Amino acid sequence: MAAGADVKDVYLSFQEFFEKLGSDPSRWGKPFAALLGGLDAQLSLECASIGGKDSMSGSFMDLDVPPTLISFAVSPANASQTVTGEFKQADRKVVLFAPHKTQDLFAYGINCKKTWEIFTDLVKQGKIAASWALDAHCAEGIAKMSFGNRIGFAASAKDFDFFEEYNGAIIAELCDGISIDGDCFDIIELGVTQNNPVVDLANESVSIDELYAINDGVLTGVYPTHSSVDETKSVEAVSYHGQKSIPAVLGKAHPKALIPVFPGTNCEYDSARALMSAGIDPEIMVIKNLSASDVARSVSEFADALGRSDLVFIPGGFSGGDEPDGSAKFITAFFRNPAIKEQVGHLMDNRGGLMLGICNGFQALIKLGLVPYGKIIDTDADCPTLTFNSIGRHQSKLVRTRICSTASPWLSGVSLGDIYTVAVSHGEGRFIASDSVIKDLITNGQIATQYVDMQGNPTMDTTYNPNGSMMAIEGLLSPDGRILGKMGHSERIGKLLYRNVPGQYDMKLFESAAKYFGKQ
Repeated sequence: MAAGADVKDVYLSFQEFFEKLGSDPSRWGKPFAALLGGLDAQLSLECASIGGKDSMSGSFMDLDVPPTLISFAVSPANASQTVTGEFKQADRKVVLFAPHKTQDLFAYGINCKKTWEIFTDLVKQGKIAASWALDAHCAEGIAKMSFGNRIGFAASAKDFDFFEEYNGAIIAELCDGISIDGDCFDIIELGVTQNNPVVDLANESVSIDELYAINDGVLTGVYPTHSSVDETKSVEAVSYHGQKSIPAVLGKAHPKALIPVFPGTNCEYDSARALMSAGIDPEIMVIKNLSASDVARSVSEFADALGRSDLVFIPGGFSGGDEPDGSAKFITAFFRNPAIKEQVGHLMDNRGGLMLGICNGFQALIKLGLVPYGKIIDTDADCPTLTFNSIGRHQSKLVRTRICSTASPWLSGVSLGDIYTVAVSHGEGRFIASDSVIKDLITNGQIATQYVDMQGNPTMDTTYNPNGSMMAIEGLLSPDGRILGKMGHSERIGKLLYRNVPGQYDMKLFESAAKYFGKQ
């Protein structure tokens, strides 16, 4: 409801965990009570359950799980009407949509539905700027709503307990000039947003920075937010002003792209959609490996497909489950097959083709030598590589990257210094290389992009450089610029994505590739 879905379109799905029942009547009563409670909720909310999972017994010897019923809710919604949780602007009313509390759970469900219907109607009218479904109490919700844009809150509600639990309630920031018509007792005015970056609950005032540090630090002992490397080390902002003679391949009204799908690849459909939106025809080919004959057949079919393709896009994923001691090993072994290696060389050396590798695909390109050397070679310990993130775990977030070179058909639609926001999701994305190799990459204009902070400066801070890459390198080019490898998922873009994170997302990679092939 808080995201803008209509309660009339919501369905539930249940999952439960209970201890072994044995002969204890109270143990038998727990799942029965949960069943009746689930039915009660469906009837009062007029909301059906469309599925569920029958979990295994949660007992081992003398250990029992806490008896638990989990309810998942799912609903279709109009993406253009979705509401995000962060406060948007100062000097706006903040209200609580609170169902009447009652000991009668059936009646409480009816009150929830009524309150949510009022809220949904306001969303459809465009009157809700931000909203938050309470996990517990209002103080927590308000604090988290303040984090995104560092917009504070000043309480105005008299004698209101901000630490009392309100299950089923929604906090909302109302748009400018909006007031709630009528005498609706389910809506409580809590206060107003403010430019001062503090949360003021009348009896106590705490800065947003302090609250965020507390929230961010809860699990740092288990999941650190910063790495052990020196994150204060300064990083040069690379800018290559030279140009390279890269003649366009004309006459390709419908350039064709080949997308291999290896075991573990999961970005092929996003990749194909991005290509199609630019006017490039994608061909998705699944690489089969259940038997030696499957692999041999895949090699033959892929080599043939390479011969009729204009570009190769190796998408992201977790090939082979990110094999131990380095991911993308199966991909690299596949591309080193003589038949495929020959076709790749023919595509790049004789036919003016392009190659792109993102995330898992970038790992493959760099371990093949296609970046930064431009051809498949036998790499050794002196070659640059990608390894485990310096933070020691998988990173999934939005980061900012700066354009360092436009000496590539892939980057013809951007300018030096442009900054683009991009999604990353990887455990092995840290670029490492010798000082001499990095110097050559800078000189040759092969550093495509760098991770940057909010001021646009390259950085080693894990907040912005998620893997600890040397020189904050996010993307690399081959010597002639026709092969691009990058960690960020530039294919994961769309008009209604990332609505609560401002930024430029479309690097025009695919549009630029289409123009290179003569697509107007």
